Amino acid sequence: MRFLFLGAGGTGGYFGGRLHEAGSDVTFLVREKRAAQLARDGLLIESPHNLDGRISLKVTTVIAANLKPDYDVIFISCKAWDLQSSIDAIKPAVKDGVRIVPLLNGMSHLDALDSVFGREQVLGGSCQIFGYLTPEGVVQQLSEVHLITWGARTPTQREASFAIAEAFAPSIVDSRGSDNIMLDMWEKFSFLATLAGMTCLMRGCVGAIASTQDGAALMKRFGDACIAVATAEGYPPREHVLARFNAVLQSRTSTLTASMYRDLTAGGKTEADHIVGHMLAKARQHGVDDVLLACAYAHLQVAAAAKNI
Repeated sequence: MRFLFLGAGGTGGYFGGRLHEAGSDVTFLVREKRAAQLARDGLLIESPHNLDGRISLKVTTVIAANLKPDYDVIFISCKAWDLQSSIDAIKPAVKDGVRIVPLLNGMSHLDALDSVFGREQVLGGSCQIFGYLTPEGVVQQLSEVHLITWGARTPTQREASFAIAEAFAPSIVDSRGSDNIMLDMWEKFSFLATLAGMTCLMRGCVGAIASTQDGAALMKRFGDACIAVATAEGYPPREHVLARFNAVLQSRTSTLTASMYRDLTAGGKTEADHIVGHMLAKARQHGVDDVLLACAYAHLQVAAAAKNI
């Protein structure tokens, strides 16, 4: 099985690199400058899981001009604002029977991918990793968390899902083929929308919010709205998942913030439309309490307008 990873950054570079390290046939679709860097230095990964801190992997790359439909599985890991350019980038590699695994936050990207490539070719997927690509081109993992999950959305995708599991099995990452990937994705979406919406709206971490007079109650109200949306969509989150989310989002000692909060405070683009905006639209579609979602989305829109991004 041949794998293509779009990009070689903090997410695609890490998981693709670990898959290559485990012996799979992996190619990275990158720009010419990144291809030259990888040819010179190898794919550099700094991680708590490396015995010597940093490893260098000699990997195969391809640039857009040379891309052909030679792959069985294509992984996409990008920010929502780069989704359209990512779709355009992988088109030459897409053939009948290829499977696309998106590792984006949220849910709305599935509709975009389905509309271009067809639902039969797009699996579900998600990941958890705290990492980024340094200016020097090093994939730097900031914690020990490195979970990747995927799963079939149609019966015809099950064979590919099993094959991906077989490929990841020898790797050091936490990998899981899911029997209900849409539920997994909606659970993550509910948690992420709550975390992102509240930390951005309140401009602070979970602990700071929970320590205020009404913060814990507001966090719960926001989370309850997202859970109600997931339930209305047909994917009620499981009790053990809700218990874990509640423990995280109600902790008065937590310094946790969403990556959207960090993007916002850094003055950059955010996935506001893809995460908070999409959850708000779904809340209104299903008649769910939308007050805090609307406040959070308006706050993010005002911030974006002020920075003209």
